[in-house]
Amino acid sequence: MKISTPFMKTLTAAVVAGVMGVGCTTLNPYTGEEQTSKTVKYGAIGAITCGLIGATRDSKSARNAALGCGAIGAGIGAYMDSQEKELREELAGTGVGVQRDGEQIHLIMPGDITFQTDRYAIDSGFYPVLDSVSKVLYKFKDTNLEVAGFTDSVGSDSYNQELSEKRANSVASYLRQREIPNNRLRVVGYGERYPVAPNETEAGRSKNRRVELTITPDPQN
Repeated sequence: MKISTPFMKTLTAAVVAGVMGVGCTTLNPYTGEEQTSKTVKYGAIGAITCGLIGATRDSKSARNAALGCGAIGAGIGAYMDSQEKELREELAGTGVGVQRDGEQIHLIMPGDITFQTDRYAIDSGFYPVLDSVSKVLYKFKDTNLEVAGFTDSVGSDSYNQELSEKRANSVASYLRQREIPNNRLRVVGYGERYPVAPNETEAGRSKNRRVELTITPDPQN
């Protein structure tokens, strides 16, 4: 099907803007690393993707769809950018890692500062950190959360699986007490699966004992 010249000009402009946007970087004040603005990137990707889909329809509605998708992508990116910024500010110096992966934000809570050895009750000294997390999560309501527990390889598989589940449930329970609704939460224990470091050293095992909170945009919003 023939594609109109005006629409192709619009689509070409979106592609150029996308390439330029992805190439723009700023200095992350928290890590000192250069990073691409997610707002720019998602807006460009949204416009480009929807524009390509609509390119087979030579109509005004196709052009509007491309622009609308770009706005949606930019909106999601801006929303997650703002949440990431507040989480980094709240959690600076706490030992909790904040990582960004596309539209997801990962909070890595080391087991050594969250729980006592072989325990699943949250250490009381970690309550203020979880309070800070809860405050941001409560503010940014249009996200869903996965709370995942992990262990090192010391002990039996069944013991580690149970411990990881109990630790994840402890964190999820605390979040519920801070008015994070259950329908936003998914709780899972992975036991000793998915290590992030070798289990042959204590330093590696320490990194593997953790709870991760993964924050994603709610697809219903």
